[in-house]
Amino acid sequence: MNTSHPIDIGTMRSTAHRLLADDAEPPSSEELETLTLQLRGHIDLLIPEVETAALRLPRYYPPRDSALTLVWVARRLLTSGPPPGAEVHRELAHCHTALCDRYEQLSSSPAGQGGP
Repeated sequence: MNTSHPIDIGTMRSTAHRLLADDAEPPSSEELETLTLQLRGHIDLLIPEVETAALRLPRYYPPRDSALTLVWVARRLLTSGPPPGAEVHRELAHCHTALCDRYEQLSSSPAGQGGP
């Protein structure tokens, strides 16, 4: 995939891991706010990358449909306003992780990279 922004999946995954890990310490309210801003920024970077790659895939192809549904969910999460509690933060982190997964899957696919 061609990108106008650097995509560092490792850093992005570590941000989500801080909220999703089984052994994660509950973040302070300041840390939670920082993590939320980071997740939202990462999601903002990932949405157009995943969407562009998905649109290169054939219509009615399950990986395309799945990726576009995930993009829709991610946009909806970003526009729903500030999350009121940790559970919504975890939902944001799960969506973020799913976008990272889809980005990696599509960026390794010739079709997702604009190839045949």
